[in-house]
Amino acid sequence: MDTHTGLYKSLGFPSVTVHEANSHFDFVEPSRTILVIGPMGSGKTEYAARLWRDAAVARRKGLAIAWLTSGGGNQKELFEPESGIGYADRRNTFFVRYSLDKERFADYPEDALAYRGGYERCGKNIATISNSFDLEQTIHAHPEVGTWIIDEAAFYDERLAYLVKRESEQRGLVFVMPTLLLNFRGEMFNETARLLMETSTDIYPLSAYCEHPECLESAYNTYRYYLVDGVECPALFFDPLIIVGGDREKTDPREPNYCTRCDQHHYLPGKQYTYFTLKPLGERASIGDLSRLEAELRAIKYEPEKSELHKSFRQQYLEGPKPSREHLNALNVPCIAERAVVYLFAEQNLLSADQTRLLAERLDLDREYLSRRLSDNHRPIEL
Repeated sequence: MDTHTGLYKSLGFPSVTVHEANSHFDFVEPSRTILVIGPMGSGKTEYAARLWRDAAVARRKGLAIAWLTSGGGNQKELFEPESGIGYADRRNTFFVRYSLDKERFADYPEDALAYRGGYERCGKNIATISNSFDLEQTIHAHPEVGTWIIDEAAFYDERLAYLVKRESEQRGLVFVMPTLLLNFRGEMFNETARLLMETSTDIYPLSAYCEHPECLESAYNTYRYYLVDGVECPALFFDPLIIVGGDREKTDPREPNYCTRCDQHHYLPGKQYTYFTLKPLGERASIGDLSRLEAELRAIKYEPEKSELHKSFRQQYLEGPKPSREHLNALNVPCIAERAVVYLFAEQNLLSADQTRLLAERLDLDREYLSRRLSDNHRPIEL
């Protein structure tokens, strides 16, 4: 940037700031695992769509180009032909969608790489899978493909990080992984996300405008909220980690909405309560004392103003040094006791399946809500 600025000055032009161009995708350099990270709405999947279009242009080049995009000619000498290793052309692209995301795109064609504002048709080069073993089989079934786009890579099991690392290093394949690394709490999404950060060769961080109506700051946070009678109600800190659903705005107060927010407008109430009260009660339940947790959940469901949750919110967001109506709105969301049970069972592993069933029965919890959220978080049980 300084070199360009000096050049402009030497030619008699005024000082300017020269930025890097948004260049086309490099299909020549092999053995890369590329993370494209950012909050919801930052353009991660649109980045993948641009790559897809670049690949279509690159494939129209002459046959001599294949030498550059297939490992520089050395791969065929290093590996046996029957293995498929050495024949992948990085201009050949394949899009992998996570299985739980399929319902998000019900209104698009089956072969669509969909993003906000449009989609690309992938033809036969698209698959919907649920784990790293399915991905491994798909990769081996398409030895000609050199560039793999794995959408929402952090949703998969930890093995995926080392699978793509191995295939990249051994075969010169390129993996492009648009994904969230941080969850709605602003924490590393899971162990897979951490391992992808550790093993990737390239990272492209994306941001977006804060979607608060009175803000233009850059935003990196994914904000989860619910609409209750048209009022924005932020998700509680102990809201279920994974909730499967589409991108369209939802008015059902049980179903979340998402947008991108800056730090100032990323409301996340209930963190203090979670670690000061809820999790310790879950820890007591894990050693056999379920009574205190049951009493708190009963209060939350039937006499909310007597609960420790309401007491914590009053002290922190009403009587504290920085009152916040926005944080208090979180108490208007339904199924709060059910959300706490999902958090303690599916995420913290502090409740047993039998204890979860017992609480559902004694407190007459919403079994339909519990079943869906436990399934979303890969811990389904019969209630």
